[in-house]
Amino acid sequence: MAPQNNAVDRPSDRTVGRVTDAGAEEPTIGKLVTDASRDISTLISKEIQLAKSELKVSMRLGVAGIAFFAVAGFLLLLAVIMLSVAFAYLIHWNGSGLDLHWAFLVVTLVYVLIAALFGFLGIKKVKKVGPPEKAITQGKQIPQALKGKS
Repeated sequence: MAPQNNAVDRPSDRTVGRVTDAGAEEPTIGKLVTDASRDISTLISKEIQLAKSELKVSMRLGVAGIAFFAVAGFLLLLAVIMLSVAFAYLIHWNGSGLDLHWAFLVVTLVYVLIAALFGFLGIKKVKKVGPPEKAITQGKQIPQALKGKS
């Protein structure tokens, strides 16, 4: 039996790829890394395109929703105006109640009182607002933590 020459069967370090039994060349690590980075780039760009298209659809729906809310708010404002006129005429009650100008004045005063109440409640809430104490305390601790002090 003759000794086999293993140098002929093995590819040298300088070859680009290894030839398999089927005759196809196996890719090198560099080619695999290049292909993987290209595939990841493609995947990320496709994900970004998908997110953009989903956001466009969401934005359209959001804008339509805002428009519907605006129309509803406008119609509600008109209803409040009509209700105010109706209350004034109710107070007037076909001439047997207050005079019409006094009836409208009463309705206006009721709205002024309601606005004053909401203004008072708003001022009470705003006075409760203070600085973010926890965030300030933690912010003061950051330089000490970076210096290694506890």
